[in-house]
Amino acid sequence: CHPLPIDGCRIEGGWRDARTLRLTCSVRTVHRTGVEMEALTGATVAALTVYDMCKALSHDIEISRVRLLAKSGGKRAYRRAGSGA
Repeated sequence: CHPLPIDGCRIEGGWRDARTLRLTCSVRTVHRTGVEMEALTGATVAALTVYDMCKALSHDIEISRVRLLAKSGGKRAYRRAGSGA
């Protein structure tokens, strides 16, 4: 999203139940700004990739609840209540 150095990016996925896949993207930089937009973009692109790979099975796949779970660095830290992040 922003022209800044990314020092790390990790995408993890796991099944919450038989029909729900949870994807999490973590991004790290030593720059003086947060990279939450890059993490949100990473999670969304990962979800779109899963959709593309699975659309032959069904076009009813739904991408939902893309949201920031936690952030540190930059101007302020943030942790979504109940996120477990």
